Amino acid sequence: MPGTRTAPLAQVPRPLAPATPRGRPPLAGRLLRAALGIDPAEATFARRGFAGAGEARQRLETVGTAFLAGYHAALERAGDPDALPAALGRVDAELRGFAYEGAAMAVALLDALMPWRRPRFAAFVRGAGAPHVYMLHVGAGWALARLRRPLRGVPAGMDPLLGWLAADGYGFHEGYFHPWRTVGAGAVPDRVTGYARRAFDQGVGRSLWFVCGAEAGRIAAAIGSFGAERRCDLWSGVGLACAYAGGCPPAEAEALSVLSAAHRPALAQGAAFAAGARGRAGNPAPHTDLACRRLCGCSAHDAAAVVDAAAEDLTPHGDLPAYEVWRLRIQRHFAVEGRA
Repeated sequence: MPGTRTAPLAQVPRPLAPATPRGRPPLAGRLLRAALGIDPAEATFARRGFAGAGEARQRLETVGTAFLAGYHAALERAGDPDALPAALGRVDAELRGFAYEGAAMAVALLDALMPWRRPRFAAFVRGAGAPHVYMLHVGAGWALARLRRPLRGVPAGMDPLLGWLAADGYGFHEGYFHPWRTVGAGAVPDRVTGYARRAFDQGVGRSLWFVCGAEAGRIAAAIGSFGAERRCDLWSGVGLACAYAGGCPPAEAEALSVLSAAHRPALAQGAAFAAGARGRAGNPAPHTDLACRRLCGCSAHDAAAVVDAAAEDLTPHGDLPAYEVWRLRIQRHFAVEGRA
């Protein structure tokens, strides 16, 4: 994704740090958290009923904890948004993107529920959240799903290219919180229409990484239960989650590459997206590089460069928005190179 990539890969991430400072948040923030807060248990596999155990489960639950840390930090600082970056900065750098994603969900919710204030999301994207702009748009999609808002195109006020990631966030929310109907029954909300359904499916694919506990066989079986026309987008989401969230040993990544079969370029495109997002934010991770080497046939740095190059001179093509043209360029690159 467009942006510079800096800093060598961190070897071991620090433990998740508290997202709130010492002392009690302001009264308004405490009230907002009481009204809109999410029980931390919602991020556990036990509560969600997800498959998986061991290190993968621990890793993915930690991701959920980081997301909720950012979400609650933003609610508690609704009256003082300038204090939010410092709170999010206390989350380990490798996990910080998830905290920004959660914060963006809260900020977008506040925009919808308290519209008399200046648009908070737009200010967040322009300001402290800029390095995590991709995660911010995904987080806003969580808010749209929570509010059950209709989604056909890029939501008003969002980046015309990256705004499609809100549909991705919408799909992840539905798969994560309602797997029995979104994954088990393959349902798509009637309020999601047009190309948004394609981006929605990328998000559902990301949710499969959690629902199936990062197990390649379970993921492939789940995708096989969907209609053939949806599988490419689902595999794209799986690749993105594998490379960004992590949680699987090298053998599982290798299995994904084999099981994705004809959809291997889409799997590689998703992994490259993850590398691009981490590159722009300056929060690289060893598991992202490992996933890119397995799924893209190159380093995370080189995969991110492919994403950046594919973003140049983007324009819509017929009924396809520029976002889909972007994805197709990346997929074709890996298909032609024979790396996927």
